Amino acid sequence: MKACSEREYFAFVAERPLMFGIRCLSDLESFLIGYDEHALRHGGPGLDGWRDWLVARRGKDCNHGWTGQVRHLALPEGWASWDITAEQEARVSKLLFTLLDEFLAETEADERDEKAGPR
Repeated sequence: MKACSEREYFAFVAERPLMFGIRCLSDLESFLIGYDEHALRHGGPGLDGWRDWLVARRGKDCNHGWTGQVRHLALPEGWASWDITAEQEARVSKLLFTLLDEFLAETEADERDEKAGPR
């Protein structure tokens, strides 16, 4: 795979999840956790700020990590268990990729602004 932005990379993952071993929501969450940890270990930003961004997007906080924050956004009717239906899982997965793209777009824009310096 050629060099690409984080947004392009995750768009590729979203289009071909099985190629990355992602068969279900828990696989996707594990993949993103592993991606984040690897990036942080090797000096990259990983998903720094992701949970806080989700909390701001949701408008309220709770004790859940980012996985729970995404569920709250995708399932506003609530969810009583981490074991959700296949339909709910599809909604969460789809929204997760959408939110991740929006987060990365904002992060990239912030990085461009920082590099450009004061106006």
